[in-house]
Amino acid sequence: MAKEFNVPPVVFRQGGNTGTQQRPPQSAPPFQPPKSSSPSIPFMSFDVGSAAASSSFSTPQFIGGGGGGIGGSTVFDDEPPLLEELGINTRQIYLKTLSILNPFRVKADLHEDADLSGPFLFLLAFGLFQLLAGKIHFGIILGWVVMASLFLYVVFNMLAGRNGNLDLYKCLSLIGYCMLPIVFSSAVALFLPQGMAATKVAAGVFVIWSTRVCTRLVVELALCGDEHRGLIAYACFLIFMLFSLLVIF
Repeated sequence: MAKEFNVPPVVFRQGGNTGTQQRPPQSAPPFQPPKSSSPSIPFMSFDVGSAAASSSFSTPQFIGGGGGGIGGSTVFDDEPPLLEELGINTRQIYLKTLSILNPFRVKADLHEDADLSGPFLFLLAFGLFQLLAGKIHFGIILGWVVMASLFLYVVFNMLAGRNGNLDLYKCLSLIGYCMLPIVFSSAVALFLPQGMAATKVAAGVFVIWSTRVCTRLVVELALCGDEHRGLIAYACFLIFMLFSLLVIF
C-alpha cells in the first residue's frame, strides 16, 4: 500500500522579494476591446493608396480619332448639319420664296422637288397674323389646306386622265408656297379698318397673285397642264378666295 505524504501549501507574497518562491514575469496581454453587451464592430485596416489602386471604377477614356478635342469632337466634324438630316434645305426654301415673290417670272424648276418645310412656315405665319387680329384659325387653316390639296389633285387628274402625274404631296407643296401672298394679305389687314373697301381690294389683289403663281407652277410641272389652264386657274382661284375670306371676315 502506497504511503501518502502531507505537503504544506506554498504561499506567494505580492510586492516583495521576501518569498521563498516567485512567479516568473509574464508579458503584457495584447490589446482587447472592452466587452459590452452590444455586439462590437470588427476593426478593419484601410489603406488609401491600395484602395484607390484596387478600385473597380476606372478613368473614362474617350474614343476619338486624332489627338485633338475632348470627347472625340473630331468624330462630329464629318456629320451633316441637323437641318439637312431632317430634310430641311434652307437654301431651297429661300429660292422658292423668291420665285413666288415675282408673279411674272416664276421659276418652276425650283419646285420640282416638293417639300413641306416652307409651306409649314407660311401657314404658321398666317395663323399668327390671324391670332394678332383676334382670330384663332390654326386648325381651320391646316384642315382647309389638306382639303384644298385634295380638291386640286382630284380636279387635275380628272382633267388629265391617265396622263396626269400630279401627286398629292406636290399639291400640298405648291399650295403651301403659293399661300405667301395670302400671308401678306393677313399682315396688311392688321393696319386696315375691318370690313372697309380697301381691305377687300387688297385681299382681291393678293388672291389674283396667288392664283397666277399656282396656275403657272401646276401647268409647267404637270403633264397636259397647258391644255386645261383655264380650269386649273379657276380651281386655284376658289382655293385662295376661301382663305382670303378668313382675312376679310
